[in-house]
Amino acid sequence: MYYYPYILSIHIIFVVCWMAGLFYIVRLFIYHTEAQEKPEPDRTILSKQFEIMERKLWYIITVPSMFLVLAAGITMLFILPAWLQQPWLHIKLAFVGGLIVYHYICQNMIKQMAKGIFKWTSTQLRIWNEVATLFLFAIVFLAVLKDGVNWIYGSVGLVLLAVILMIAVKIYKRFRMKK
Repeated sequence: MYYYPYILSIHIIFVVCWMAGLFYIVRLFIYHTEAQEKPEPDRTILSKQFEIMERKLWYIITVPSMFLVLAAGITMLFILPAWLQQPWLHIKLAFVGGLIVYHYICQNMIKQMAKGIFKWTSTQLRIWNEVATLFLFAIVFLAVLKDGVNWIYGSVGLVLLAVILMIAVKIYKRFRMKK
């Protein structure tokens, strides 16, 4: 049991790395998508550079971080299996499952963009980037507050955060259109 804090530390460190990768990859998607509006040869030069950046970020930082987060999390559950009886952990794991789905959707986008397929607008990608923020908030609050969370207030807070983030994206879009 003395090694639990070390595993928890590894878990937290790689959660930070994984989330940084998820946030930055979508930012790269936005720039990559916007580069498609540039004239040649700029479009091709930028696209090739974004593909290199996306691939390196994804396969060197983001994917390994996700697997280390999951390995450390599973290890912690082996050390403290009683946590599997806690309702807050079931909800947290559901959000983690959602974040894993988000991760693989981003991976699919990398593959599509490398083939020249751009299905999302830069505004849609900005909104997509906020989905990871919602997952992060939900997971951290559940992990820290555990059963102390009042589910009604927590749900309302998450919805309000989503609304605020969407309003911020809309305001930013309006600001960008004026330039």
